[in-house]
Amino acid sequence: MEYGITTAAYVVAAVLFILSLGGLSGQESAKRAVWYGIAAMALAVVATLFGPGAGNWLLSLVMLAIGGAIGWFVAKRVQMTEMPQLVAAMHSLVGLAAVLIGFNAQFELSRMLRARAADAAAEFHGFAAVLAHKTPAELAMLKVEVALGIFIGAVTFTGSIVAFGKLAGKIDGKPKKLPGGHMLNAGAAALSALALVLYCTVGAPVLWLLLITACALFIGYHLIMGIGGADMPVVVSMLNSYSGWAAAAIGFTLGNDLLIVVGALVGSSGAILSYIMCKAMNRNFVSVILGGFGGETGPAMEIEGEQIAIDAEGVAAALNEADEVIIVPGYGMAVAQAQQSVSELTRKLRAAGKNVRFAIHPVAGRLPGHMNVLLAEAKVPYDIVLEMDEINEDFPNTDVVIVIGSNDIVNPAAQEDPNSPIAGMPVLEVWKGKQVFVSKRGQGTGYSGIENPLFYKDNTRMFYGDAKKSIDALLPMID
Repeated sequence: MEYGITTAAYVVAAVLFILSLGGLSGQESAKRAVWYGIAAMALAVVATLFGPGAGNWLLSLVMLAIGGAIGWFVAKRVQMTEMPQLVAAMHSLVGLAAVLIGFNAQFELSRMLRARAADAAAEFHGFAAVLAHKTPAELAMLKVEVALGIFIGAVTFTGSIVAFGKLAGKIDGKPKKLPGGHMLNAGAAALSALALVLYCTVGAPVLWLLLITACALFIGYHLIMGIGGADMPVVVSMLNSYSGWAAAAIGFTLGNDLLIVVGALVGSSGAILSYIMCKAMNRNFVSVILGGFGGETGPAMEIEGEQIAIDAEGVAAALNEADEVIIVPGYGMAVAQAQQSVSELTRKLRAAGKNVRFAIHPVAGRLPGHMNVLLAEAKVPYDIVLEMDEINEDFPNTDVVIVIGSNDIVNPAAQEDPNSPIAGMPVLEVWKGKQVFVSKRGQGTGYSGIENPLFYKDNTRMFYGDAKKSIDALLPMID
């Protein structure tokens, strides 16, 4: 494929990627946006395989077949509740790819320089030919790109693995730091900067790259280990941004314009999403990265009262008498795979003439948009699924609020307790509803481990049990 055709294909792929990213902002256009992304990636792969300087087609096709088969297998097996940790795992692969490509670029650079020293007229092919045509200044810039790509990739790799472990419950979600805390991270970053200078100015380049890699691997591990589980949605988004910048750095190293564009799109969109979520949680991005939920801010407010349980008959009776109903889904609904039952309950209530709506907090679940995807999968109409800012003022006029597997995003301590770790975080004000029913397995705290005064309020009743079984028990009782 000629260079001009490859460039044209890259431009088309870049446009499709932009359309895909834009379409994912709305539920109605999301499915079409996914197909845009698939088409863009397919076009990018074909253009790269048959573009100038390409080779080893058989090996490339074998690798594509193996990777595609693994991806298909994983995608078919993973449950929607496991999607956050799957995303974190995918980010780790991008980071690892950046590290490996960076080292390979250095190996090729060293080989080219040795061959040129032995024979000034030596001819090169593939990536070595690209390097051979660079000026000394361009080669110096290349080294900076390689080092940055390896550093960002290594941070992304170990950080994503830790995030995967916390989301999957394989690693304790509480913040953990080594003695010295932030000074260790700062020291590792300073050592990486020194190694970058030495890599660009003195010999033994692989040694300095290994030092940069080791420091970055430590920073990624220690940084994410020190962040509490409740901040994991922000962390996943942040790692998504890191993976994008790592890909962009790879693009500069390889001279691949499309990789630069796509990496910048992913990096910037991930950073914007992280900012949006931090704003939704009334959190400072730097404080999330350096601390996370769970820090001691003072004695927590004492909670008075007791949790009062209610059975399915009591909840059904209240629903049958209600006119306005709001359902607040959370990660517990996803774990119980109760979305289909919730959808059927919604259908029956609406058929009975009741106004049923869903309230979605920006960080509900463990991944942005998690609840929206679950409800769309269960065929809940898009127009009754509302964001927090759209529905929060309606709770005082709501007859029944049903909270399904949510905890921190409906915690009144965010407004009532200045010493709470989530003080100031915008939450769904469900306690202002006339009657509140909380469906949860037991009396435990949420993912962040913070006690919830909502469960003890006079207008709250606890509907204990598995969310799916609890909702299924309601269905025959709805008139």
